[in-house]
Amino acid sequence: MGWWQVNADTLAGSRFVLSPLAETFACLQLLHHGTPAHPGEQAWLRDHRPGYRARLAADPVTALLVRAGLGRSWIADFLTPTPRSGESFEEEVARVRAARPDEARAHLRLSLAGPLPAALDRDDLPERAAGLLSYVWTETVRPDWDRRRRVLEADVVARTAQVSRGGWAAALDTLRPGRTRWLGDNRLQVNAHEYPPREISGAELLFVPVTPKTGWVSWEEPDRYAVVYACAGALADPGGRPVPASLGALLGTARAGVLVRLGSPLSTSQLVAVTGQGLGSVGRHLRVLLDSGLVERRRAGRSVLYSRTAAGQVLVDAAEAGNPDGTGRS
Repeated sequence: MGWWQVNADTLAGSRFVLSPLAETFACLQLLHHGTPAHPGEQAWLRDHRPGYRARLAADPVTALLVRAGLGRSWIADFLTPTPRSGESFEEEVARVRAARPDEARAHLRLSLAGPLPAALDRDDLPERAAGLLSYVWTETVRPDWDRRRRVLEADVVARTAQVSRGGWAAALDTLRPGRTRWLGDNRLQVNAHEYPPREISGAELLFVPVTPKTGWVSWEEPDRYAVVYACAGALADPGGRPVPASLGALLGTARAGVLVRLGSPLSTSQLVAVTGQGLGSVGRHLRVLLDSGLVERRRAGRSVLYSRTAAGQVLVDAAEAGNPDGTGRS
């Protein structure tokens, strides 16, 4: 397994940040592989993958570049520059474009674990990569960026609350299950591959959520390291859990939707992200659910998190047992 040596000061100073480029690259992976993790991604692929494939079909060199850059177990480093807090997509993709051609070719040899195809022995690879990423951003991510940003911010709220409740070890173990976990003795496992350990004590350590189910690590030695991870599934696929018709008839569909999504603690902002309802509406539903004893709240750091009570769980379980597919059948 690959792991990083992290001292207490580095871990204490680590931060969650958002990256438009990381979200765009994750979406490029999804477009390329075409393997949706939930119905929302399936619909997104249906809308955008034909255009992506047509673009690559018209540009065989860039198509080969993408296949080589994604690799089998290693992504070409120049495609995923380490995020910096507060950068716009344009600032981030400019760093892809500014990569040295010889370094880009070397990164591709590493991701291929072999020689570079003759068609990629050229100097315009960084420009081609930046152009494709700009296309994915402009056509498939930016139109939906406000919603994506709310989802990513909601995930950061949940992770930060988890750190407050159980410390960094508990939070790290759930970032990328099976890949990222705290090993003790100042060691952070970052993937399942047998790579040499890295000493990163004193560097800036960043955690970066993306909505597609993917992840990777990146670094700018010796100053900055990042772990990119998939945000919580309930946030990434807001419509993923249907509201049983019987529960909707009892509470109203919108209020039932809030209750159904509180199987794990969520903040008000997270509920806004996953339900698509306005802040005022979510607040009113929470008040009714609190007053009826179906929901409880507690503070985690600076966040207030809501979750179902035992009574609320019984109500949801009974409704789902009677309506296992979310329809009105009893």
